[in-house]
Amino acid sequence: MKVTITGFAKQQIRETARYIQMEFGRKYRDNFIHKVQEVRQYLENNPRLGPVEPLLSDCPRIYRSVVVTKLNKMIYHIADDHIEVVDFWDVRREPDALAAQVKE
Repeated sequence: MKVTITGFAKQQIRETARYIQMEFGRKYRDNFIHKVQEVRQYLENNPRLGPVEPLLSDCPRIYRSVVVTKLNKMIYHIADDHIEVVDFWDVRREPDALAAQVKE
């Protein structure tokens, strides 16, 4: 199943990568980008990899999350013919604020 990433999620991933490079260097940024790509490939082969995200359980769509690093989660839902990544969370942030970004 094809994985698409929304513009908002791409922006969140880019900001995280920029922060990692600024604080820890290019090597760590490259490792982070590799992890994101690896998780994306896992999702292509196993769309139900992540559990249903409890913070988004009251949404009309079923959102799932998968851990990319110990501080980051990829939020996605399964559409008819593809998987759509809608957000990328830094789990250190306020959970209600993160959930509000996604809720329809």
